[in-house]
Amino acid sequence: MAGSGSNGGSAGRPRSEEAHQAILDATVELLAEVGFSALTVEGVAQRAGVGKATIYRRWPSKLPLVVEAFGGLPRLEEVDMGDVASDLKAMLRSYLQIFNTTPLATILPSLAGERAHNDALSELFDPVLKGRRRPLTVALERGVERGELPAGLDLELAADLVVGPIAVKLFFTGGKLSPRMVGPMVDMALAGLAKS
Repeated sequence: MAGSGSNGGSAGRPRSEEAHQAILDATVELLAEVGFSALTVEGVAQRAGVGKATIYRRWPSKLPLVVEAFGGLPRLEEVDMGDVASDLKAMLRSYLQIFNTTPLATILPSLAGERAHNDALSELFDPVLKGRRRPLTVALERGVERGELPAGLDLELAADLVVGPIAVKLFFTGGKLSPRMVGPMVDMALAGLAKS
């Protein structure tokens, strides 16, 4: 029967899984190029080579689409080298190298700025951010278990203290985030945490 070959589907239209990934890739590209506010479903559809209906069948609006696309970007990877200082330094150095060579460097500030006044985005985005920083709190938790950090340490607050200098540089003082900043940053944070 004609059309029953292994290729299937309509000529020129990507298959479902391919379309899904093409949409996410296009979303990441456009977030990096134009930011959250200027990104449109129409623009994503055009970049991905799909119809708007294809996008709306998977995501009800641009918010969950953007959050899923962001969630697929590189994240902190868990490291266990035997002590909390080495774990944190290895994890953050690796992350900053990735950060500076991927769309994260432009997308994260755009989304963070938008979430401050967009409650709907914040509601979807915040759990993703929390999950992405989970390796950091796990490393701190191991530090507590090994006696390197005080028992009863507020892990979320400690994580904020460790990565706070990155956020300050990214959002307020500017400049490229260098992996060289990680060593002194972690050492100072851990010195403070040890006295808490």
